[in-house]
Amino acid sequence: MEPPATPHDPPSLRLPVGYEIPRDQPARKLAAVSSSGGDGNILSQLAGNPFFTAGFGLASLGAGLALVQRGVRQGAALLKRRLLVDLEISRNDESYQWFLHWMSQFQRAQISNTSVLQSRRIAADVAGSRAETPDRKVATTKEKTGILSAVIKRLTPGLHHLSIQTSKINNPNGSLNTHFSLIPGPGRHILRYKNTFIAVKRERETKSMNLQTGSPWETVTLTTLYSQRHIFEALFTEAHQLAMQLQEGKTVIFTAWGTEWRPFGQPRRKRPLESVVLDEGIKERIVKDVKDFLGSGRWYFDRGIPYRRGYLLHGPPGSGKTSFIQALAGELDYNISLLNLSERGLTDDRLNHLLTNVPARTIVLLEDVDAAFGNRRIQTDTDGYRGANVTFSGLLNALDGVASAEERIVFLTTNHADRLDDALVRPGRVDMAVHLGPATRWQVERLWDRFYGDDGHHLLDPHGDGKRRFVRELERLGLLGGGGRGTTTGTSTAALQGLFLYHKGDVEGAIRAADSLLDGAVVATNPPTTAAAAAVASSSIPTPRKAGLSIP
Repeated sequence: MEPPATPHDPPSLRLPVGYEIPRDQPARKLAAVSSSGGDGNILSQLAGNPFFTAGFGLASLGAGLALVQRGVRQGAALLKRRLLVDLEISRNDESYQWFLHWMSQFQRAQISNTSVLQSRRIAADVAGSRAETPDRKVATTKEKTGILSAVIKRLTPGLHHLSIQTSKINNPNGSLNTHFSLIPGPGRHILRYKNTFIAVKRERETKSMNLQTGSPWETVTLTTLYSQRHIFEALFTEAHQLAMQLQEGKTVIFTAWGTEWRPFGQPRRKRPLESVVLDEGIKERIVKDVKDFLGSGRWYFDRGIPYRRGYLLHGPPGSGKTSFIQALAGELDYNISLLNLSERGLTDDRLNHLLTNVPARTIVLLEDVDAAFGNRRIQTDTDGYRGANVTFSGLLNALDGVASAEERIVFLTTNHADRLDDALVRPGRVDMAVHLGPATRWQVERLWDRFYGDDGHHLLDPHGDGKRRFVRELERLGLLGGGGRGTTTGTSTAALQGLFLYHKGDVEGAIRAADSLLDGAVVATNPPTTAAAAAVASSSIPTPRKAGLSIP
């Protein structure tokens, strides 16, 4: 008889009457479960779950794509490093402006040259076709040449991002001319140079800038094939030649801007050395001494002498000191670095830095050195002006100190040589002192010949009668200098030039107006008898020529 079923017993657990569970059955079930593998059941269940398989598939696909993308990036970077080469130009580099100007000029020339080449090719092809083929072949040649020129024109890239650069030029008559030039602006450009494509990228940093000038930091990056890397040398050689052509026949004037030298205005036309009339023999002696110094570098180095040269030009205003330096720079194909010692904020360290980092092939000009330390003002509560910060010892150390630069030519000018300290004009700092006094008879005659000797068409004073009368008139007025030692009253060459310019082409008018020079008469000591001049004259530094010379 079966036991009664309880409501709590599930139907599957109901056993027949008299049935007994074997004692080893639980162990066999556990062994079966272990042998069948519990993990396999879990994996099979997960594999049979469509949501799990879909998510796992998407995750695997994303990971695979990420690996492929990373591999492509690394491969592209490796390929770029292997096949491409970059060249970066910073704004502070001198070639930065060279390249921008060259690129704008090159684009214009490339477009115009393309049209010229097309016309030449068409003419050559047509001429050859007429000689060898009928008219039908001539038309075919024209058509092919036209297609080729169109393709070349299409492949010739142009500038699409431009910037404007404005420059102002002061004419001798006082008028002002403004010139505009278009240069490549910030962005990406494509350049084709000698059948090589170059990617140009000009970047401008808005967060970083030059604190002294306020201009943002800029860089230009050139990219081309690694196999064509030699094109950069040819490109920058051409850019440099173009920059030199713009300055050919001109003198660049540099001024101190912060701690660096910058061009001041546009390059000036070189002044001929013949246009400056000094007293007889003075100009030739200075030019000979400077050229002798420039050719004696090895001589200085072999003897351990600092390779630098200093000159002092002193005399009344208008005697031609600055004009001669400008003409000398043009004669030597040098530029001029103009430094004002009375500039506010000019310290000893900055002065030393500027004189140490002078641009190549440049004459340093320090004008009116006597006024730099003689007219100092003390800071007051009224205007708060402090005056120049350069000390006299700082100037001496910058000219001839331990940290002073070599391969340098320095010219100092002053109207009052007697106010200069002996330490400033000693040999080593001033190796040649030259006095430029009032105009002498020799200078007056040479100036007269330049203005009235020949105006390009005919002689205004063919026999020199006007010149002799003008000289006698100056003698009567007591305006001829060079009358020996002591105090001399005369007129300056600048005043004479002004008179001749006012009466150009009018010999009689210039003679009648000679008495107007009395208003600008100058009084000078000829030559100066100061301790400074004596110190320079008694120099005995061993150089190819005597280092200390005083030319009266």
